[in-house]
Amino acid sequence: MNRHELQAMAEKAKEKHKQLKHKICVCCGASCISSGSEDVLKKLQDEIKARGLENEIEVVPSGCMGPCNQGPLVKYLPENTIYQHINCENLDRVIQSQIVENKPLEDLLLFADSREKPFVKADEDPFFKKQLKIALKDCGDINPEEIEDYLAVGGYKALDKALFLMSPEEVIAEVKQSRIRGRGGAGYPTGLKWESVYKYISDQKYVICNGDEGDPGAFMDRSVLEGNPHRILEGMAIAGYAIGASKGFAYIRGEYPLAIKRFELAIKQATKHGLLGKNILGSTFSFEVEVRIGAGAFVCGEETALIASIEGKRGTPKPRPPFPAESGLWGKPTLINNVETYAAIAPIIVKGGEWYGETGTAKSAGTKVFALAGKINYSGLIEVPMGTTLREIVFEIGGGIQGGGEFKAAQTGGPSGGCIPEAHLDVSMDYESLVNLGSIMGSGGLIVMDKSSDMVDVARYFMEFCMDESCGKCVPCRVGTKMMHDLLQKIYDGKATQIDLDRLEELAVYVKEASLCGLGGSAPNPLLSTLRHFREEYESKILKEA
Repeated sequence: MNRHELQAMAEKAKEKHKQLKHKICVCCGASCISSGSEDVLKKLQDEIKARGLENEIEVVPSGCMGPCNQGPLVKYLPENTIYQHINCENLDRVIQSQIVENKPLEDLLLFADSREKPFVKADEDPFFKKQLKIALKDCGDINPEEIEDYLAVGGYKALDKALFLMSPEEVIAEVKQSRIRGRGGAGYPTGLKWESVYKYISDQKYVICNGDEGDPGAFMDRSVLEGNPHRILEGMAIAGYAIGASKGFAYIRGEYPLAIKRFELAIKQATKHGLLGKNILGSTFSFEVEVRIGAGAFVCGEETALIASIEGKRGTPKPRPPFPAESGLWGKPTLINNVETYAAIAPIIVKGGEWYGETGTAKSAGTKVFALAGKINYSGLIEVPMGTTLREIVFEIGGGIQGGGEFKAAQTGGPSGGCIPEAHLDVSMDYESLVNLGSIMGSGGLIVMDKSSDMVDVARYFMEFCMDESCGKCVPCRVGTKMMHDLLQKIYDGKATQIDLDRLEELAVYVKEASLCGLGGSAPNPLLSTLRHFREEYESKILKEA
């Protein structure tokens, strides 16, 4: 397919949707599927067909809509009315009221059981009003298993523009101008990374998408891969064109079977329509993508360990330099970005780097996807401008603490991050501000805790996780995480002395500074941040000297 055929196909898909009066999306992300949404989808499709409305109303499965603990969710478009906790029993009431009588069924509207009033249009609710969706745009509104749905909302326009209207240098310049930073946790400027790989001369270069999301409580990348896989493919192809690569690999966590299934389907569809493979859209650029499935090792989220795993070796990190940009996969220059980073590339190319850079803060541009979890009323997937405060996320978007409880802390960055106490609820959620508090942005996990949480136990849990997930290659991480966990257990059991606490702090600094990779280097972060903000909880468990 050439670019003119692509445009014709996109126009045809748009026209098809215009002819329909309504579209009903049933959330078929992993969270809603676990609550029975596939049964709801089947019954709704059967009902629409039985009533002879299939030429007026399209019923499709969609990706994550956001408020995961309110699922299964059903969205009625173009009105943007969302219904919560839908099952095969109450679905008939929704059909009768919304479709037959053309009026919303208020008692099943999203948040109708907890907000002061049910909002007929979902985007009027505080959960959505505070958000700005760039990486998550179209998730929840399109069928992720149909390439035509992606084309109808402007899919692959960015790839077309890059291939025929921009040079590789201009693509990289646009990404640099956007000031987007890697969303996998490190926050390294994406444009600089692309430029580094571009500058190395090689007969072969590679693009890798890191979808090995392993942080406890994190599900950002999973939801994007499930809800809009073509957006990631488009971002990878643009990256391949920019740096001069002809081969890409998507390394996806093995515990995400639905994401793997939909991404592999997207590869087949894109290849069939000439959007992947040789001479894409009739250009001179060729690019293909393969999926590699992770086997559950948290350390493979580290880029050199991930590369080793793709090569068929044991997933262990190696010293840098050389960095993957110079010598990565099979010794060739390699670009590695995570799922959310690639999801932002297409809109940056279409709308411009300057447009993207207008959102966020001076040093942290754009938006960030967070997975809200823990003791919060509305857990789920959100995307907010960088610089949004933690208070806004917890109390406006998330609806506050469950059961009217009191906020105690929020854990950001997973096992690599730290805990933010109540005194810093107004912290700006950006890279620099979180580091100043002893935490990190990380990939976007955000776990909210109430006053019932024991912060020593929290630190012990994350240390146990890091201890179990250590690859064992370097002594500081292999031995240090075990020693720290044992000391934390001793403190938690009320059997430790002040000497043990002093030893724990000293050990944490050593492990942080001497470990080979980011796993060991960041493993002490939850411990150090809880000591910094909640030291009294440690001291209350320490044995008093006789």
